[in-house]
Amino acid sequence: MAEATVVGSGPNGLAGAVTLAQAGMRVTVLEAADEPGGGCRSGEVTLPGLLHDHCCAVHATAVASPFFNSLGLHRHGLEWAWPEVDLAHPLDTGPPGLMLRSLDATAAALGPVDGAAWRGVFGPLAGGFDALLTDIMRPVTHVPEHPVHLARYGLRAALPAAVLARRWRTETARALFAGLAAHGFHPQNRPLTSAIPLVLTAACHAHGWPVARGGSRAVSDALISRLKELGGTVETGVRIDSLDQLPPNGTMLLDLAPAGVLRIAGDRLPARVRRAYARFRYAPGAYKVDLAVEGGVPWRDEACRRAGTLHLGGSAAEVAYTENEINRGRMPERPFVLVAQQYLADPGRSRGGIHPVYAYAHVPNGYRGNATEAVLRQFDRFAPGVRERIVATAVRSVTATEAYNPNHVGGDIITGATDPLQLVLRPRATLDPYSTGIPGVYLCSAATPPGTGVHGMCGYNAARSALRAARRDR
Repeated sequence: MAEATVVGSGPNGLAGAVTLAQAGMRVTVLEAADEPGGGCRSGEVTLPGLLHDHCCAVHATAVASPFFNSLGLHRHGLEWAWPEVDLAHPLDTGPPGLMLRSLDATAAALGPVDGAAWRGVFGPLAGGFDALLTDIMRPVTHVPEHPVHLARYGLRAALPAAVLARRWRTETARALFAGLAAHGFHPQNRPLTSAIPLVLTAACHAHGWPVARGGSRAVSDALISRLKELGGTVETGVRIDSLDQLPPNGTMLLDLAPAGVLRIAGDRLPARVRRAYARFRYAPGAYKVDLAVEGGVPWRDEACRRAGTLHLGGSAAEVAYTENEINRGRMPERPFVLVAQQYLADPGRSRGGIHPVYAYAHVPNGYRGNATEAVLRQFDRFAPGVRERIVATAVRSVTATEAYNPNHVGGDIITGATDPLQLVLRPRATLDPYSTGIPGVYLCSAATPPGTGVHGMCGYNAARSALRAARRDR
């Protein structure tokens, strides 16, 4: 039986491991941390009994992932749970922008003019979303299976988010879209910055933005359960500092950022690959603040109290300004803050009337300051009186974020800047972005297509590339 080793047990590493095991390989996953899961880990960080997600929290792409859906992960304990309101974007004046799973309800809340425009942009994408995913979850160098869906998406994805936002007239709709575009951590006046918000919004209207019941670790647990069912194993507390520590024969998948590959394989990489990995650009960082809140956050707008995810960023112009600032290495006074209230869909995360609230601010890559007060001021802005309800706080700085998961270089939780070139050709310009140039060794992290998100497709694609090479070598 052929053997394979996977370094790193994030969702992509586990997805790659399952794919290789399904092909009949004996697979071992090696994880440096004491628990597996990478970005899909959960635990008690504020008070006993309160369950917090450590990194990924809301699973817009996981619920739609073609690979995950092929595995029957519900048999391994994975259960999705949806909030009443998928996303809210509160404003200083006027109603918040709301995005719901229902396209019609979302459009109705935006009013007749902007609602019609919202439906015109996202209706066709949501209606053909599963077909679209089969193409955008693969490298750009492939023959499209659904060219009409891909072309419809591509024409708008190429636009700067600030340009596409002009389709809407109200600040409510524009701010809602700007907050979605902020998930790319990139200046919104640049080309292709509409690509990520188009996918996230279409995913919501097609499948919703659920959480994993029992915490994001349930995604990792389900993948590990499937891997073990196929005969694979996961070993934790195993730090790999060199490829020489791994079996010389067999397939290797590396669920690592390019910096991690350089660390363990730099001297064996072809010069062109080594240069490309060294030039790989990382996104701004995330500064995380977990709260234990008695009675929940007292949002000024009632709809926000029912929202699984909130974007605290103010107007579209303010969101664009803060994203520009962090990309210039400057910390804004009022950073964009993403908040998740997973307990609304999954009440088992709470302890009585005390609820876990998840938040992180966008900050410059490598930021070494303390952003906790800036985060709390954004809560104050839209939820006056919240501080009186906070009974415990846990902070993970940018430095601590990278120490917790070395793939998050400088606090970059999306594994790579989403500038136009790198969004399309990541991690380097090549026909096979998963190949490291070392025979039998493949990169499978979110630094490869299709990029960030809990969907496992980077790992699946890398494993398929490895299997094709193995067949050619027979």
